[in-house]
Amino acid sequence: MRFKQSKRVKALAAFVMFAVAQISVQLGFAEAGPNAAVLPVPQQYIARLRTSGNRPITVNNNAAATGASLVTGAMIETGADQSATIDIGDFTLDIAPNTRLRLDYDDQGRVKVFLISGCVIARSKGKTQAELQTADNVTQGQTAPKRGGVVDLCFINGQATVNQNAAANAGAGAGAGTAAASTGGGGLSTGAIAAIVLAGVGGAVAIIAVAGDDDETNPSPSSPTR
Repeated sequence: MRFKQSKRVKALAAFVMFAVAQISVQLGFAEAGPNAAVLPVPQQYIARLRTSGNRPITVNNNAAATGASLVTGAMIETGADQSATIDIGDFTLDIAPNTRLRLDYDDQGRVKVFLISGCVIARSKGKTQAELQTADNVTQGQTAPKRGGVVDLCFINGQATVNQNAAANAGAGAGAGTAAASTGGGGLSTGAIAAIVLAGVGGAVAIIAVAGDDDETNPSPSSPTR
């Protein structure tokens, strides 16, 4: 019996070593090497919509919510309890409740916001050139193509308020709650895999220890005395 238990312990130990080696190889593939090539991602100018609480707003007289793509020339309208954010490349347009506007853009990184009524905040990191115009055909603000910038604009009852935090105070933007929807990656992290490895090794060691104790505390029964 002792011989059989010894073989079982050795086989289990060999299995643990093999499993650890295999997972170590997977970790090596999961981590990019220092000389790994990083391919540039081309700038894409596609307008994506995010809405507060994923509640739909009105786009071209239809309901649209988080994840919708917006074509150039889209007419956008938010209700009293609706706010939204539109992302185009490195450009972001935060829209407050009770706002109506038209959004024009092209694949050269040019955006034009025609604000009919309400409040918006336009942000650009530099690659996108944005122009904000109100319904009275007056250009109220622009972002530079290289420097970027921020324009906070409200147009209410025919009066424009520029860069006085009026749009921010009006609740422009979908809010941070929707950020989690665009965040995420598949697979386990390196830390998670390492934790699994440690847990598996620890369990295997415990099993081996118990098996070893069985060898010492449970000797083979002797033949009965006749």
